[in-house]
Amino acid sequence: MTLELGLLALAGFFAGFVDAVAGGGGLVQLPALFAAYPGTHAATLFGTNKGASVWGTAVAARQYARRVALPWACLKGALPMALLGAWWGAKAVSLLPAAALRPAVLLALVGVGLYTLRRRELGLTHAPRFGSSQELRAGAALGLGLGFYDGIFGPGTGTFLVFMLVRNFGYDFLHASAVAKLINVATNVAALAFFIPAGHWLGQAALVLAVSNVGGSVLGSRAALKGGARFVRLLFLLVISLLLVKMAFDVWHERAGLGLPL
Repeated sequence: MTLELGLLALAGFFAGFVDAVAGGGGLVQLPALFAAYPGTHAATLFGTNKGASVWGTAVAARQYARRVALPWACLKGALPMALLGAWWGAKAVSLLPAAALRPAVLLALVGVGLYTLRRRELGLTHAPRFGSSQELRAGAALGLGLGFYDGIFGPGTGTFLVFMLVRNFGYDFLHASAVAKLINVATNVAALAFFIPAGHWLGQAALVLAVSNVGGSVLGSRAALKGGARFVRLLFLLVISLLLVKMAFDVWHERAGLGLPL
């Protein structure tokens, strides 16, 4: 195994662990891919990332499903709409440059972080707010909106899913993370349906990342199930902090490169 693939394996393992608990595995995995293959087209690296992470996310979803009672009314609405939204997002990715979205996403992350910090009991008690029919419709809207976001942009999708499920649906962090994993599987599959036929795929790197990602996901989901909602909340806040730092740097770098005021 080359040094690049060895480093990818380490990155994939850590990304799988983090993503299984609170989302945000792309924070680790995508930069590792860009570092290992600096001359490769970005779409190919995005496709490779999705092709690896979908396996870790699926394994984490299975781990949760065995221990957590899943809200199937929400999922019945969310899963098919997430597939549709992510596919359309991937198709529309060229219409809206990432530079236009990053400042808005940065502000949204600040709001999510502050809201979660101020409400110390948020997400510690599982108290669903909707009946079955309402949850079905709300799940469909959530799946479509965040599926489209994942297809067209992506960073922080799992984190936003967890927050919306806690804040608007009344789930605790553990149930929200379980549901988010299943929705993420759907958005990853939809994105791959676009990337793979287009040839955006590095098979060897994807295989190494997939195996290590699965290992990290197994440990991460077990840690979440053992630690409960408080542990997931803590890692959720850590992931938000890392996302804020990374996206603030990206916005600063883009504005500096364009000669705009910092």
